[in-house]
Amino acid sequence: MKRSEEREQVFKLLFRVEFNPIEEMAEQEELFSYDLPESEDLFMSSDEKKLSDKDADKIIKRYKKIADKLPEIDAMINEKTLGWDTDRMAKVDLTIIRLAIFEIKFDDDIPTGVAINEAVELAKKFGQDGSASFVNGVLAKFA
Repeated sequence: MKRSEEREQVFKLLFRVEFNPIEEMAEQEELFSYDLPESEDLFMSSDEKKLSDKDADKIIKRYKKIADKLPEIDAMINEKTLGWDTDRMAKVDLTIIRLAIFEIKFDDDIPTGVAINEAVELAKKFGQDGSASFVNGVLAKFA
């Protein structure tokens, strides 16, 4: 699985935090491992589309590292964004920003520019019309 595909799957799992109590996230992680990633190939069987156990484990481990840092990441966001605290942000945008800030601040393997670019691409794919610009503007404060 490409790193960008892995990032997208981490985003999808992290997004569930917004709608599930933390006590239920273990169940969400288990359910997630059964979810199928989107595939452009309509002729692929379900088994071919399913995340491998190795990929699912890697995604869940990465998600857990981010989830453990959410209070710290949210504090960083609230400190840098005047007039836009985490409670006011669109949930998709917030999730993308959280993921990118984790990569910028806590993952030495990912260059800052790559984290920002990938976040903008996620915002274009999953966000609203202005999401890519908003995400880019917030993350520029962390570059």
